[in-house]
Amino acid sequence: MFVTLEGIEGCGKSTQARRLVDRLEGGGVSSVLTLEPGGTPIGKEIRRILLDSKNQDLSPLSELLLYEADRVLHMEMVIKPALVRKKWVVCDRFFDATTAYQGYARGQDSELIKLLNEKASLGIRPDITFLIDCPVEVGLDRALKRNKIMQQDGQDRFEKEEMNFHTAVREGYLSIARNEPARFVVVDGTLGEDELEEAIFSHIRPYLGKKSA
Repeated sequence: MFVTLEGIEGCGKSTQARRLVDRLEGGGVSSVLTLEPGGTPIGKEIRRILLDSKNQDLSPLSELLLYEADRVLHMEMVIKPALVRKKWVVCDRFFDATTAYQGYARGQDSELIKLLNEKASLGIRPDITFLIDCPVEVGLDRALKRNKIMQQDGQDRFEKEEMNFHTAVREGYLSIARNEPARFVVVDGTLGEDELEEAIFSHIRPYLGKKSA
């Protein structure tokens, strides 16, 4: 089973991905928690480059190609092997993030992104994707506070984008979800962490016991 969590900066997806894996493991379901970018050793270096606020000269196309390079490694080294071993994979961001950020917000060609996503993901698609939706102001406030607490001020290139960029990302995500209602579940990111965990797990529960990877 391949589960992805998506959303704007500060929506809470990373916390909920960890909580979901903890809950699955607690129930005896062998699971892998991973993320994009940065799910492999080389991917961590790519992530550092992409998130470093000093790298203002990254063009939209170079940014897109770095994300796709990270994804190929991630699929080959982590996600596909885990699925082959019948593990659940819970991934913090996947190719929908590329469509939302590099497509809707950066304006890169949608057909190119679709082709690259298909190639880089080795044709594997998530079984279910949770879009944790919240107002842009709420998400950014959380993200900036998180970065300050975790002393990640240098890894905030996206948080420093203009408000219209983040609005475009959110609208992009909602558009993607509307176009794929069979895969997407949109949940309220303004809920408390416990409530949000329960909302997500209520949609996971019917899959438990299934053998599909």
